[in-house]
Amino acid sequence: MGTYVPKGREAEALTVGKDWFVIDANGQVLGRLATRIARMLIGKDKPTYTPFLDCGDHIVVINAERVKLTGNKMDQKVYRHHSGWPGGLKEVSIRALMQRRPEEVIREAVLGMLPKNKLRARRAKKLRVYAGSEALARHAGQKPQPLAL
Repeated sequence: MGTYVPKGREAEALTVGKDWFVIDANGQVLGRLATRIARMLIGKDKPTYTPFLDCGDHIVVINAERVKLTGNKMDQKVYRHHSGWPGGLKEVSIRALMQRRPEEVIREAVLGMLPKNKLRARRAKKLRVYAGSEALARHAGQKPQPLAL
């Protein structure tokens, strides 16, 4: 017997009904928090998970400035990217990034855990990260449910 593959309207029905969740990053360890968020963005925690469909939920992360790092990562971890030009290697320590834009630390951790495929950009759009907790009022219309990790 072959594997059942939903097509057309059946596949669309699997992608409907995306919930909104709020996660408080206060005191959470960065890696453990990022894996849980990535899993929810992909939709692996739902019974209707399908690998080739975007069936994950929307995630709002607050208090990104209070996320915790274990070990010596605050002193040793460095983010690198290259502009593509000779001598274009840019390095930013995590300590400097946490002071300037703490929401980027969580975003980078989560995006690194998403599969590198055509659904990645669509899943990344469903992640909203805020440094403080006052930005939660922006999403009051979506009625996000608090999620305890």
